[in-house]
Amino acid sequence: MPIPENNTAWPPKQIRPMLDKWEEWSSWYTNDLDRLAEVYSGEHRTTPPTAANQGIIRTAAKAARRFFWGEKRTDLTRPPERKLHVPVAADLCQASSDLLFSEPPEVSLDVEDEQKETLQTTSDRLAEITGPDFHKALAQGAEVAAALGGCYLRVTWDSEILDRPFLTVVDYDNAVPEFRWGRLTAVTFWQVVRVEGQQYWRHLERHTTDDQGIGIIEHGLFQGTEWNLGHAVPLTEADETAELADLVDENSAISTRSEGLDVFHWENLTPQRTWRSHHLGRNLGRSDLDGLEPLLDALDEAYTSLMRDVRLGKAMLVVPESMLTNNAPGRGATFDHSEIYSPVNVAPGTVADNRMNVEQVQFSIRIEEHEQTIAALWQAIIRSAGYSAQTFGDADGNTGGAQTATEVAARERRSGLTQSRKARTVLPVLEQVVRKLLDMDAVIFNSGVDTTVPLTVSLQDGVKEDMQTLANTAQMLSAALAASIETRVRLVHPDWSNEEVDREVERIKEENNISLEEPEQTGRGGFNLPNIFESATNEEDDQVDSSETDPEDEDAAE
Repeated sequence: MPIPENNTAWPPKQIRPMLDKWEEWSSWYTNDLDRLAEVYSGEHRTTPPTAANQGIIRTAAKAARRFFWGEKRTDLTRPPERKLHVPVAADLCQASSDLLFSEPPEVSLDVEDEQKETLQTTSDRLAEITGPDFHKALAQGAEVAAALGGCYLRVTWDSEILDRPFLTVVDYDNAVPEFRWGRLTAVTFWQVVRVEGQQYWRHLERHTTDDQGIGIIEHGLFQGTEWNLGHAVPLTEADETAELADLVDENSAISTRSEGLDVFHWENLTPQRTWRSHHLGRNLGRSDLDGLEPLLDALDEAYTSLMRDVRLGKAMLVVPESMLTNNAPGRGATFDHSEIYSPVNVAPGTVADNRMNVEQVQFSIRIEEHEQTIAALWQAIIRSAGYSAQTFGDADGNTGGAQTATEVAARERRSGLTQSRKARTVLPVLEQVVRKLLDMDAVIFNSGVDTTVPLTVSLQDGVKEDMQTLANTAQMLSAALAASIETRVRLVHPDWSNEEVDREVERIKEENNISLEEPEQTGRGGFNLPNIFESATNEEDDQVDSSETDPEDEDAAE
């Protein structure tokens, strides 16, 4: 799909089935209460209303109204219900990002130590490109990808801002991808840069490759309406695209001067469930919120019901009107404790016949019932999302007392499995992204990096074992003579570099008087053992030599 022609329906029809779901998940993720109410009441639309889809829209709106957030007020004489929202969806997406990128990914050259000196320029440049900005973009992308199902990592450059290429993130709901056998071949990004009345200005940015396989970026600015792209106008018509007019060629394109696309598709989870039979949707990733919408809605309803009990549980006094103080005509009547009274019109009488008594009314707050309901919904949500309660600081049924390291690791196992599954998806993408960053750095900024050197990208473990567990494991390996000092150091310090590990190994050997030339021999507990086998062998050799001496040799010696 090249840059669309004039008067094309927008958004394109190939992504319309996904737009409603993206809008729904986005509402939960952003905690936008007004948008939630619009989505589930059927008042929000992501596609233009036509005669062909009116029935579908009405059916979807009717189904959405069964949700707590889809209920509409029917009794206008009563005050509107104060609905409470719990930001669980945002917490899930943030946890996903933290598990993957709580620490920066490790990007290194996969070469021998003696080759690193000749590749120092490449190594230094790689450290700059994959620095804090790189980590920040990945953490941002991971959170939004968990909400919408995926995102696009775009390699960008602007010599007026940085002297190197950098990474930016584009969300699913602002892109029209093109796939071939599940592989991204091109993608068109769009954004609304200006709205004036019924007029919409959209900037379209299509990433593809030319006949030689070189990545190019085509730009276009269109003036249209809410549901129609309209006609193309010069890039100078909008401030956001005016600078691009001096950078594009006669075909309104910019070359990346390097092979392949400069955009990479990052799927949050696979396989795709919702659109598994859709020609385009089946290539997209799966959201962490997929299928959780009824549970999230029920959790908000449970919390709202609890707060309603809190409001109704406030103490109130039922007071006869004859006890009120008249504040003059037209000014009503009051009671000394006006905060907790409600007047009742009863006939005057005596205290004895109970018609003049002040009565107290206070409803009970069903705290335990609500807590049990909320806890059950919460457990169902995080379990279905693929996380452990321990990840969110919940003891998950712990009856009290300190937990052992083994118990902690067991409780975190579900989150660890989800993290590993997501890591298997993102690691190949990160290797391609880093390779493209180096390629564009070499041809655009003339950095002199070696673009053929092999690279390795690894993620830090978001679910870490505590130091006591690692130390106990290292001690048992040492006692069993099952691991060397280097292996044990790497076990306790998995985030250390090779140089740091080597220095620590040398320190340990020096402090324990372990020879740096002979192989390490340790006993139970890691103590040095004398080389008794070698000394015993030497004594036996001496005895054999002395007993087998030839008599003629002795005479010759005399």
